[in-house]
Amino acid sequence: MRGPYAVFLLLFGLRLSIATTICFSLNLHNSEVRCIEEERQALLKFKKGLQDDYGSWLSSWGSHEGDCCKWEGIECSNRTGDHVVKLVLRNKHLSSEISSSLLGLQHLTYLDLSFNDFFILPKFIGSLTKLQYLNLSTSFISGTIPPQLGNLSSLISLDLSSNFFSGTIPPQLGNLSSLISLDLSVNSFSGTITPQLGNLSSLIYLDLSYNLLEDSIPEMFGNMEALVHLDLCCNMLEGSILEAFGNMVALVHLDLSSNKLQGAIPDLSKLSLLRELHLSNNQLNGSLDNVLGKHFKLQTLYVSFNSFKAVITETHLSNFSSLRMMDLSFNSDLSLKFSPDWVPPFYLDILLLGSCKLGLAFPQWLQTQKKISWLDISNTRISDTIPNWFWDLSSNMRFLNISHNQISGTIPLQWFLTSYIKVYARDVSYNHFSGPLPHLNSDAILLNLSNNLFQGTITFICGTNRSSLEYLNLSNNLLFGELPECWENKMALSYLNLANNNLSGRIPESFGRICSKENHVKSLHFQNNNFIGELPVALMNCSSLRIIDFGENKLFGRIPAWIGTSLKNLVVLRVPSNMFVGSIPLELCQLTSLQILDLSNNNISGTIPRCLKNFTAMAQKDLKDIDLQFYLLLFLDHYISPNNNRFFKHPYIENAFVNTKGLHLVYDKILGLLKVIDLSRNKLKGEIPSEITSLVGLIGLNLSGNLLTGIIPWSIGRLERLESLDLSSNHLSSVIPPSLATLSFLGYLNLSNNNLSGRIPTGTQLQSFNASSYASNQYLCGMPLLKMCLGDETPQGPQIGNKHREGNIQEHAHSHGHIWFYTSIAMGFIVGFWGVCGSLVLKSSWRHAYFQFLDRMGDRLYVTIAINMAKVLRNFKTHCKAEDQEATSA
Repeated sequence: MRGPYAVFLLLFGLRLSIATTICFSLNLHNSEVRCIEEERQALLKFKKGLQDDYGSWLSSWGSHEGDCCKWEGIECSNRTGDHVVKLVLRNKHLSSEISSSLLGLQHLTYLDLSFNDFFILPKFIGSLTKLQYLNLSTSFISGTIPPQLGNLSSLISLDLSSNFFSGTIPPQLGNLSSLISLDLSVNSFSGTITPQLGNLSSLIYLDLSYNLLEDSIPEMFGNMEALVHLDLCCNMLEGSILEAFGNMVALVHLDLSSNKLQGAIPDLSKLSLLRELHLSNNQLNGSLDNVLGKHFKLQTLYVSFNSFKAVITETHLSNFSSLRMMDLSFNSDLSLKFSPDWVPPFYLDILLLGSCKLGLAFPQWLQTQKKISWLDISNTRISDTIPNWFWDLSSNMRFLNISHNQISGTIPLQWFLTSYIKVYARDVSYNHFSGPLPHLNSDAILLNLSNNLFQGTITFICGTNRSSLEYLNLSNNLLFGELPECWENKMALSYLNLANNNLSGRIPESFGRICSKENHVKSLHFQNNNFIGELPVALMNCSSLRIIDFGENKLFGRIPAWIGTSLKNLVVLRVPSNMFVGSIPLELCQLTSLQILDLSNNNISGTIPRCLKNFTAMAQKDLKDIDLQFYLLLFLDHYISPNNNRFFKHPYIENAFVNTKGLHLVYDKILGLLKVIDLSRNKLKGEIPSEITSLVGLIGLNLSGNLLTGIIPWSIGRLERLESLDLSSNHLSSVIPPSLATLSFLGYLNLSNNNLSGRIPTGTQLQSFNASSYASNQYLCGMPLLKMCLGDETPQGPQIGNKHREGNIQEHAHSHGHIWFYTSIAMGFIVGFWGVCGSLVLKSSWRHAYFQFLDRMGDRLYVTIAINMAKVLRNFKTHCKAEDQEATSA
C-alpha cells in the first residue's frame, strides 16, 4: 500500500479487528436472542438517570415488546445466555453521571460512552471484570483515574483521551496484563511516567501525549519490545533520549516532540520498521548521522526547532525513496548542499526548511517535487529570481512560505487563480518582488505580500464575490490609488494591513461592512498613507477590534465617541499625525482594555479627561503579556497522523509604532507588554490631572508640546514602572516633585521649555540626565544644570566627574561649617561685652551701684580668706607640737 501511513492503517485495522473478534466470538445478537429481564431493568434505570439533549437517541429503549437486545446501541449474545455484552452510546449528546445500574450488566465486554458529558469516572467500573473494550474519551471527565480500573484484567483496549483527568497515572494500570492499546492523551496528568506500565508486555499502542508529565523518560520502555506506536509528545519530559529506544524493534511511530529533551540522538539503526520520527521542539543537538543515511524506510522526519549542526548532501538522502514529509526548519546551523542537477529519489508532500541554509541560488531540485503541497523555504538566504517552472509547481500548494529572502522578479498575475484545491497561505513577504499585484484566489486564507516593491492599485480585492481571506498584508509597498467599494464581499477578514503605501482618498463606508455577525475583525493597520476624510461610522460595527492604527494620514474631524462605546475590546488606538480637532471624548475612558493610546500631533484641544483613570489595563502593575499575535489555524487532515488530525498553528506577529524614549520605534513581540499614553503636540490646556498617576502600569507618558499649566502632579512617583516621561514645551510651573527622583526605571526624561523653578530634587536618577532635559526653565537650578542654587559656592556642571564633584561638595560643606562657628563666637562676645559695659557707661546710677557692689564683694571676700588662713595656720601649729611630743617620748 502506498502512502506514509500504510503501517498505521494496518495497526488500526488490527485494533478494529480486535473489537470485531470480540463481537463475533460471542455470537452477537440474532433473531432468536432475547434479553434477560434483570438486565433490561438495569438498562431502563441507566436511561432514567441520563439527560438526552436531543430527546430521541434513546427513544427505542423500552419498545420491541421489552426485548432490550433490539434497542439502539445494545447487543446481546446467546453464547452467554442472552446477556448484554455490548453497550455503545458514542456521541449521543448524553449528560449526567454514569449510573451504578450498569453493575447489572456483569457480562458486558464492550462499553463505549465516548463523546458525551459524564464528568466523573465512577469506581464501580472496575467491577465489570469481563470488560475487554472501554472507551470514555471526550466525555468532560475530571478528577483522577480510580485505582479500581486495575481490576479489569481482561481489558484489551482502554481509551480515556481528551478529558480533564489530573494527578498521576495510577500504577494499578500496570496490572492490565492483556492490554494492547492504551490512550491517555490530551489530559492533565502530571508527575513521572508510572514505571509499572513496563509490565504491559503485550502493549502495541501507547499514547500519553498532551499532558504535564515531567522528569526523564523511564528505562522501562526498553522492555516494551512489542510497541508499534509510542507518542509522548507535548509534555515536560527532560533528560536525553534513551539508548533503550534502539531495542524497540517493532516501533513504527515514535513521537517525542515538544518536550525538554537534550543531547544527541542515540543509535536507532535497529529500528528497521520505523516510518515516523517526530523530535521537533526540544533542545537536541549534535548531528543527524544516527537518522540520515540509516533509516531508509522513513516516511516522516520532523526535527525542527532544535540545535542540530550538519551539512546535508544528496548522499544522506539518496536512499530515502519512501520519504514524504520532512521538517528540518529552525535549526540555524543546518545547511543543505545539493548539486544543481540532483534528482531526489522521493516525492515529498511536505517540505519545511525555514531558517536553514540553502545558499544563494534557488533550489533547482524542487522542480522534481510535483506532489508537494506544503513548502517553507523562508529565511534561507536565497538571492535569486524564481524560475518559471516554480509558479506552475506552487499553484496547487496549500501552504507556501518563501518570505525573508532576497528573491526578485515579478509574480504572474494569474498565479492565485490557477489552484484547484483549498489554498491556506501564500507568504512572499520581505523580498524584492515588483510589478503589479497578482489576482486573488477566492479560497486563500492568508496572503502576505508585504515589504516588497509591488506597484499599482488594490482593485484586485474585488475579484471574488465572497472570499475566505482572513489575513491580508500589503504593507510596505508602492501601492497607490483609492480603496475600492467592494469590502462587503470580504466577510472573513480578521487582519488587514495596508500601512506604508501611497494609498489616498476617503475610507469608503462599505469598508465597515467587513464587520458582520459571523466575522471578527481584530486588526486594522492603515498608517502612513494619504487617506482623507473622517473615520467611517460603519466601523462601529467592528466590536471585536483590538488594534486600530490610522496614524500618519490626513484624516480630519473629531475623534469619534463611538470608539469608546462600541469598540470596547481595543488594546491599541493610534491616530497620530492627522488633523483631528475638538476635545478628547469622555467615552474613550470606557476602553478598559486599552494599553496604547496615541492621539499625538493633531489639533485636539480642551483638557485631559480625569476619567483616564478608568483605563484598567494601564492601572495594573503586572507585566502579563497580552497576546496580540494573529494565529492562522490550518487543518492538516492526514498530513500529521491518520488517527489524530491536528491543526497547524502558524503565528503572524502584530506590530505598532510607538513614540517613546524620544524615538519612533516599532514594537512587535513585546507589543502586548507596552502601556503608553501619547497626547503630545496638540492644543491641550489646563492642568495635568492627578488621576493619571493611578495608571501605575504606565511605561511611557508623553504630554509634550501642549498648553498645559499648573504643577507636575505631586504623586508622579506612583508611576513606578515609568521608563519614559516627556512633559516638555508646556507652561508648567512650581517645583519638580521630589517623588520623581524615586522612579528607578526612568530612562528618558524631558522637562524642558516650561516655567519650573527651585532645586532639581536629588536622587539616583534625575542628576544622571543631560542638562537639556531641564533647559529653558528660567528659575530651575541645581545639578546637572550649570546654574547654582542659593547657598551653592560654585556651579556644578555635568562635565565634573562624580568623585571630583563629591569631593567639592564635602569641602564646600566643611568651609561653611568653619565660617558659621567663628561668626557665632564673635557675635556672642560683642553681645555679652556691650550688653554689660554699655549699660554702665550710659547710666550713672547703675555705675555707682555696680562699683559699690564690687567693693562690698571685695571686702567680704578679703575677710573670708583671712579667717580661713588663720584657721589653717593654727591647725598646722597644733599638728607640729603633737609630733614633737611623740618624738620626745620615743
